[in-house]
Amino acid sequence: MKIDHSLPLEYSTEENRLKILGFWIFLGAEIMLFGTLFASYFTLVDRIGSGPSGKEIFEITPVVIETIVLLTSSFTIGLGVHAMRIGRKKAMMSFFVITLLLGLVFLGVEIFEFIHYVHIGAGLQTSAFTAILLSTLGTHGLHVTFGLFWGLFILLQVKKRGLTPETANKSFIFSLYWHFLDVVWIFIFSFVYLKGMM
Repeated sequence: MKIDHSLPLEYSTEENRLKILGFWIFLGAEIMLFGTLFASYFTLVDRIGSGPSGKEIFEITPVVIETIVLLTSSFTIGLGVHAMRIGRKKAMMSFFVITLLLGLVFLGVEIFEFIHYVHIGAGLQTSAFTAILLSTLGTHGLHVTFGLFWGLFILLQVKKRGLTPETANKSFIFSLYWHFLDVVWIFIFSFVYLKGMM
């Protein structure tokens, strides 16, 4: 395996560069998934039947907490990648741990929000609107849950093997995934919650 030391560690081998390209292609498929969910949401948003509308069920406090926490986690993972690039393993791991803890807080607030929706009668079978709302939020939440486990496994590998081209590549790809989840959340925040509260 030929290592190009002029490039960042995560790009330093041909295999690593191909893996990053492959992951960008995978993210294209993920964009299609969330694009389909958003298109469905915009089609069904007014189909409330006898159930509540977004204006009736959305509360600003949990949404703002979720947004601040997730955007902060995007910043901390960026700091983690920077620390990785300058060879600071301990700092990199610390920033990744903070990122995962913030992800856990986000997930906790989202679960609380789901329980609240079901408690006030906005379940999956209430209306087309609540079904697509919970499906969209749930799909994003499942992605965050997967990300938490993935990030944990990467931390264990970095702790065991150190910063190698392989672990750096995995860490960088994970950071792309996490940033993608943040971008999706910005769309959810803007076009689901804010628009729904108006």
